[in-house]
Amino acid sequence: MPGILNQQIMSRTIKRLAVYTSGGDAPGMNAAVRAVVRTCAYHDVEIFGITGGYEGLMDGNLKKLETRDVGNIIQRGGTFLKTARSERFTTPEGRKLAAAAIKKHKIEGLIALGGNGTFTGAEIFHKEHGVPVVGVPCTIDNDLYGTDYTIGFDTALNTAVEAVDKIRDTAESHDRLFFIEVMGRNSGFLALHTAIASGATLVLLPEKETTYEELANVLRISAKRKKLFSLIIVAEGNRLGKTEVIAEELKSRVGAYDTRVSVIGHLQRGGSPSGADRLLASRLGANAVVALLDGHKNVMVGIDNNLIKYTPLSIAVKNEKEINMDMLRLSEILAL
Repeated sequence: MPGILNQQIMSRTIKRLAVYTSGGDAPGMNAAVRAVVRTCAYHDVEIFGITGGYEGLMDGNLKKLETRDVGNIIQRGGTFLKTARSERFTTPEGRKLAAAAIKKHKIEGLIALGGNGTFTGAEIFHKEHGVPVVGVPCTIDNDLYGTDYTIGFDTALNTAVEAVDKIRDTAESHDRLFFIEVMGRNSGFLALHTAIASGATLVLLPEKETTYEELANVLRISAKRKKLFSLIIVAEGNRLGKTEVIAEELKSRVGAYDTRVSVIGHLQRGGSPSGADRLLASRLGANAVVALLDGHKNVMVGIDNNLIKYTPLSIAVKNEKEINMDMLRLSEILAL
């Protein structure tokens, strides 16, 4: 089983690595970089930080990191290495610039912190230029195949639940129906977990087809039970469309409620990472280094049933991570 303690087969030929964060930021990225840097120091491997993701790599913004450079960052949100979405890196010319920077600094492997877009770029870069890459899953969407949880998801969930709890106070005080939008363009993990943890009446997901009449029926039943306030959690990528439009349509169908819309937005990305995300980031960051030292390349390091697992980047990106239908059923049962 792969893992940080599995050192018998470890190759000692790699002496210089680089780490970067790319795409949307996620709480716990700093904790993961910290683990990467200190694990490299433990194994006597030089580690360089790339500022600004793929943009920084193409521009040659690499700096050697020491253990003290990552002191006092485990509790910080965002990423001190900065991040960016890069159009240039999607071109062969851009990737050639990145390869030149790798060669100039004598980098023997990359550790990529990010999500689908980051890993798609890393896989292409590996295939074109042969640079070993290991991905560390960092996204609040928790939508990457090959890992039970991604770094940032737990913190985003706690942030969303805290916001919903506060909105509940207003909803109950004014007998209102609140539609609360959380992030998730293609994935409903955050919405579903938020709905269960906050005791919401309904949840709208990208993975499940729902009709207005089904929603209206649930609200009519709630109204008959004298439940005069309700919370509906809406994933931004749900199949019915924009949250404001959904709210207006249901208001016209069910007149028993005073309706409001609240979008939590980028609050979900920020803030100090939870204890669970710090632990996950520390484990995955450390094992990403071990993976490269053991000769793995073009893989994502993840957690499967609390054990370290390596998944090819192509599979992690292309395979769909399905929501747990038992969890969806649970949300419906507990909302009665």
